[in-house]
Amino acid sequence: MPNAIEVRNLTKHFGALYAVNDISFDVARGEVLGFLGPNGAGKSTTMKMITGFLEPTAGRVSVCGHDLYADPVGLKRRIGYVPEGAPAYGEMTPLSFLRFIGDIRGLKGPRLKERIDDVIGKIHLEAVVEQRIETLSKGYKRRVGLAQAILHDPEVLIMDEPTDGLDPNQKHEVRALIREMAKNKAIIISTHILEEVDAVCGRAIIIAGGRLLFAGTPVELAARSRLHNAVTVSVNADTGAARRRLESLTGVAAVEEITDGHGNTRLTVLSATGTAIVTEVHDLLSGQGWNVTELRVESGRLDEVFRTITTGSSRQTGYTRT
Repeated sequence: MPNAIEVRNLTKHFGALYAVNDISFDVARGEVLGFLGPNGAGKSTTMKMITGFLEPTAGRVSVCGHDLYADPVGLKRRIGYVPEGAPAYGEMTPLSFLRFIGDIRGLKGPRLKERIDDVIGKIHLEAVVEQRIETLSKGYKRRVGLAQAILHDPEVLIMDEPTDGLDPNQKHEVRALIREMAKNKAIIISTHILEEVDAVCGRAIIIAGGRLLFAGTPVELAARSRLHNAVTVSVNADTGAARRRLESLTGVAAVEEITDGHGNTRLTVLSATGTAIVTEVHDLLSGQGWNVTELRVESGRLDEVFRTITTGSSRQTGYTRT
């Protein structure tokens, strides 16, 4: 089965400034792709080009077999788009706005009512469905934006910061909805919330300065962390002696001490190669007869990897000069 989204050598420049520079990636049906990058990296520009809102300078986009240039209308029919800020007509109610969007999408009669009832229930808009959009909270406005995007039950969803402005309960609901919809759709989520990658994404890409810097699974991303397979321990023993013994282990790069606000000290044992060292650490501590009160293996920290990948003097502005 062909990929639902195919992006090849996508480029957008404004004069001498490259907002997106030669990006290529695919998204399969049933996949949620996390689209990560610092502010100004080119995420929103890329999404606008994929959805046909912005013309690329170069490159190719295909959605469900429909080429952006050869069949732009067919491409847009397959996409549900939640842009940043989820703009809507403030004087409308969510119900009248959804009727308006449904009419534009070609939904009529019983089918339109069926789809409106379905999305209102899924997005939990019942309490505000007759309230003017301009009076809604940021969270409810965001829900209205999501509702219009899925009204026509598209094959592809592209969402720019879909949980922005939502409280923790609302974020949980939206993430659950995304996981449910992903069973038969291809979904791209632009986000700066790294926990969202772990929560809903099967794969992630990172861009900065308009260039693609990483593509892989969240597990592969975490594996780039210096803390990947590190072991954090607490022992009832002389911390200095424990640290020295742990530093002598083969495969250990360093041992760091972390003291909390209560005076308790933990030792984090860093793996020299990123491979597992937990057995060696456990065996050494047990062999000393020390009482181990905590021992856990670190999977790696996405925020640390994100900073490492995206920082650099040539990428601070989010643009590349010709």
